[in-house]
Amino acid sequence: MSPSSPAQGTQPQKKDRTHYLYIAVIVAVFAGVVIGLASPELGKALKPLGTAFVNLIKMMISPVIFCTIVLGIGSIRQAAKVGRVGGLALAYFLSMSTIALVIGLVVGNVLQPGTGLDLTGLAHYEAPEAESTTEFLLGIIPTTLFSPLVGNSVLSTLFVALFVGFGVQALGRSGEPILRGVKHIERLVFRVLAMIMWAAPIGAFGAIAAVVGETGWNGIGALFQVMAGFYITCAIFVFGFLGLVLRFGAGINIFSLLRYLGREFLLIVSTSSSESALPRLIAKMEHVGVSRPVVGITVPTGYSFNLDGTAIYLTMASLFIADALGRPMAIGEQIGLLLFMIIASKGAAGVTGAGLATLAGGLASHRPDLVDGVGLIVGIDRFMSEARALTNFAGNAVATVLIGHWVGEFDRDQANRVLSGQDPFDEATMLDNDEPEGVTAPTAGAEVGVGPS
Repeated sequence: MSPSSPAQGTQPQKKDRTHYLYIAVIVAVFAGVVIGLASPELGKALKPLGTAFVNLIKMMISPVIFCTIVLGIGSIRQAAKVGRVGGLALAYFLSMSTIALVIGLVVGNVLQPGTGLDLTGLAHYEAPEAESTTEFLLGIIPTTLFSPLVGNSVLSTLFVALFVGFGVQALGRSGEPILRGVKHIERLVFRVLAMIMWAAPIGAFGAIAAVVGETGWNGIGALFQVMAGFYITCAIFVFGFLGLVLRFGAGINIFSLLRYLGREFLLIVSTSSSESALPRLIAKMEHVGVSRPVVGITVPTGYSFNLDGTAIYLTMASLFIADALGRPMAIGEQIGLLLFMIIASKGAAGVTGAGLATLAGGLASHRPDLVDGVGLIVGIDRFMSEARALTNFAGNAVATVLIGHWVGEFDRDQANRVLSGQDPFDEATMLDNDEPEGVTAPTAGAEVGVGPS
């Protein structure tokens, strides 16, 4: 089938313009480094550009968290309908995300890449009066059901979103129109967020110029260290931890599986989006021997709930910001942040900038004095997005094989033939838009663009 003759009934794909944003962010980062080194005072004077961008992200925290939590709980209800496979998948995804978050905290505490930067002057925060535990807990309860959406308390937003989500779940089928309504609101919120992300090059330019102007080469070294640490951590998680789980859980070699998905990894790198490879993952998981029902449940759900790379990123970025600003987090604060991230990171991975919003939301809920430090991450976030996307994709491929094996819906003989190259995947079965017959990609859940995500 020629590219000029799309299959009947298919819609032409929109041209992806996010690569222009990718290039613009990279150029802005290097320009910010040059300005910061050549004229430190000018670099520090550009800090408001980064601050303005962070404020735009902060503006989106409450609506993003509300919509994703409500819809996430709705997704749990839908997955629960399919019984054993859905329940096992959700339990596995929650376990893996938690482990990834813990690994991120451990590596972040070991590396401490932000230690010694002393960027206190780049973030101004007036601490409120100390409050007791009782006052803190009472403060989570909002004045009205909708006031958190226009307020500053992220924990209040999370509190209400959980109530609304479980309330809609309790309504059963009559609650489905409400979920559809929230989905429409989410589309609007994420459209606004995508518009804001086009200002990322300006924000990255100001933030990096200010950091380098304040710290010189030390700042560049620290940013490089946190990026390198993140890449290494993702590699260890995939080839080490997931490799062992796949070997002992299903008897499959991780390198064979990833080699089989090599074309999909190249597609993710070229588009910086694991969503672009979703239809191909569905087709290839069926070809490798996992039954269609298991693939149809596990892969789309995993794209929203199994975000290992994003989890590692959120915790390492939080610790980096805390250390860089000279306000390290105590262990108790880190655990509280981890619990928040487990809940708040679900369902927002398909949206550019959602990762930055989740990161800012987590810091705002536990350490509001660190939120301005998100500007430190803006400049390098783009360089870590591919690693997040690749890790998320690998995690979902492993999860599909494992769950198929555990429920007895995995043809090992077929897998051995496919992974050994005896039964290669037929690319002719894919449509021109890389979407397999009869498969519709879900709208939520892939690491894309310049955000976590």
